[in-house]
Amino acid sequence: MIRPFLHTLAAMLVSLGLWQTGQGLWIYLKADLAQYLLEFAWSQTLKGEREVKPWPWADTWPIGRLLVPRQGIDLIVLANANRRTLAFGPGHESISTPPGENGTTILSGHRDTHFRFLEFLREGDRIVIQHPNSTITLYTIQAIDIVDAHQTTIHLNHLQNHLVLVTCYPFDAITPGGSLRYVVTAMANKPAFDHDHVPVPPHRFSQL
Repeated sequence: MIRPFLHTLAAMLVSLGLWQTGQGLWIYLKADLAQYLLEFAWSQTLKGEREVKPWPWADTWPIGRLLVPRQGIDLIVLANANRRTLAFGPGHESISTPPGENGTTILSGHRDTHFRFLEFLREGDRIVIQHPNSTITLYTIQAIDIVDAHQTTIHLNHLQNHLVLVTCYPFDAITPGGSLRYVVTAMANKPAFDHDHVPVPPHRFSQL
């Protein structure tokens, strides 16, 4: 009687383990596969369409393209940085300046998917933002900080063009929900200019 029970229990544990593994893998697959669907919506945006939803039930749409040449990063930036949006790509914090306008633009992303690359950025690295009108803004990283979300605010500067990338910290945390944030601050090198000058491959929250 004991042996069949143990076999059944073992089978149940294996099945549970496979299910949990599948759930974890789905998070990563969803994050990657969504980018392919977003590419089409972004291409339509570049043609002049507004608020192009990547799928019919989406409550977000592409508002920019984020590239980091040294890291080989190429991501579609989405409107609104809520939980649903961040499952599919980095999101724009609506309290901040929209990408391409003068001011402080804040983009958020998950530390274990789209914004994992933040860990490997260095001061002096270049970040490129492509805007819906096809113009480009080139940024240079000025500072990288680890801050406590309960004690730190991001000051919105409306006089200069800043880009702030934010994700949770530490990157290898086992459980989510900590108060630490990894903050990368970059400054625009020059005003936005025509896309022909830079190769672009085809294809609360002022308070952290």
